[in-house]
Amino acid sequence: QVQLVESGGGSVQAGGALRLSCALSGDPYSRCMGWFRQAPMKEREGVATIDSDVRTSYADSVKGRFIISQDNAKSTLYLQMNSLKPEDTAMYYCAAKSSCDRRDFAYWGQGTQVTVSS
Repeated sequence: QVQLVESGGGSVQAGGALRLSCALSGDPYSRCMGWFRQAPMKEREGVATIDSDVRTSYADSVKGRFIISQDNAKSTLYLQMNSLKPEDTAMYYCAAKSSCDRRDFAYWGQGTQVTVSS
């Protein structure tokens, strides 16, 4: 059974930093992982993705502030979030799929809340 478990969310003041973690278990075939977020009353949006060749992509809103990375030995995905803004407040989810060429992510975590106060 594939499981994704996020951690590291919390409350921080604007300008602060947080590091989210996502532990993946039960799936040795995922080659593309990503972070998504959803704020109240807003649609879910992609934040960043990374593939097995360590190619990354970012939403324009987080470029230069967030860094996605992975530790394959620990099967863990990270999202380092710097210079946080109140508009970064959202539930953050990690997700996995077999290839970044596929449209839909197959597996999702339960989410971790990030709240940024001004």
